[in-house]
Amino acid sequence: MIKRESYMRQIRPFFNQEVIKVLTGIRRCGKSVMLQLIQEELLAMGVTPEQIIHLNFESFQNAPLKNAKAFYDEIIKRKQQINGKIYLFFDEIQEVIDWEQCINSLRVDIDCDIYVTGSNAKLLSGELATHLSGRYVEFEITPFSFAEFCELYRTINSDADNRECFKQYLIFGGMPYLSNLRYQPEAVHLYLNDLYTTVELKDIVKRNKIRDVDLLERIFAYMTSNIGNIFSANTVSKYLKNEKRTVGVETIFNYIKAGMDAYLFYQVKRNDLQGKKLLTVNEKYYLADHGIREAVFGGNLRDLNLILENIVYMELRRRGYRITVGKVGDKEIDFVCDKQNERIYIQVAYLLASDDTINREFGVYEAIKDNYPKLVVTLDDFDMSRNGIKHMNIRDFLLQPNWV
Repeated sequence: MIKRESYMRQIRPFFNQEVIKVLTGIRRCGKSVMLQLIQEELLAMGVTPEQIIHLNFESFQNAPLKNAKAFYDEIIKRKQQINGKIYLFFDEIQEVIDWEQCINSLRVDIDCDIYVTGSNAKLLSGELATHLSGRYVEFEITPFSFAEFCELYRTINSDADNRECFKQYLIFGGMPYLSNLRYQPEAVHLYLNDLYTTVELKDIVKRNKIRDVDLLERIFAYMTSNIGNIFSANTVSKYLKNEKRTVGVETIFNYIKAGMDAYLFYQVKRNDLQGKKLLTVNEKYYLADHGIREAVFGGNLRDLNLILENIVYMELRRRGYRITVGKVGDKEIDFVCDKQNERIYIQVAYLLASDDTINREFGVYEAIKDNYPKLVVTLDDFDMSRNGIKHMNIRDFLLQPNWV
């Protein structure tokens, strides 16, 4: 089991704190394993197994508890048989009707430490914000990083070097369960297809009461094949007209929002670096896991430039950066990354194979006069750094603990 230390470092300070710990992220990205890791650490600290209550609401066994009153009564009944503080772990809490009221009551009524997971961003809006305002902290869990993938892949293929690991990572992506399948291509393909269908039907169609599933699938197919490209709802509308489907722009945005709420897609806004303002049109979108794209739509190795960009985006997100696309006149910087007082600019390309490519990727920084680090990340093995702009191979970039 990968220990996922980067997440544990964030969560540990909140052990035994009143705030509710909410772990969110796309289905099957490892949230349940994170709950196990937290329990292991608590047990090592002296918590007894009897003090821990863990319920998974995707289990049919817990179906009778999927309303707030029954859920609350069950926990109170169990608490009466336990001495001292209890530690509550609830998987896929959104399956419980009015769960927010129950969790808030448990927090108030008994001595407990609460951890919940969910696969929908609406967990942290509406009712939760009303009942638990200022009393929860969110940790977004993502599929495996390249470093985590290497660690796990080498338990199966011990001789694999970083180059071989990255070749496999490009195709398989980072969903944790794939190691159980020993990264067998046919099994992985079936698993990721099933995952995509489950997210689409259970977390998007059912939760949002979407009736036109065919339209949803066409919009998602367009977005998935165009990850990292400038997005316009009007462009999608024209694409759908060619597919003999007529749909309004508002409907397109509603379906995209549903995909984002299920953590399937992430939106990145554009930032006018000269005008110093966020732009409200022509965003970019990235996938939570590029392996899903390969399994469902194919073409990862054909569209390497898009996949590399998606991988870098997700790594930046894991490390806690706020990310925008930088607009400088008629040019764009792939990622402007901010965290506290730190900023990094990053350009991502497949290969610096020609003078035109080199001039384009490095030249975009000419209009940026500050002294923040500026990077160009590619698959090239040779260091082509110049004029204070650092060039890095993407494998080294992903494995380097700090870029500043």
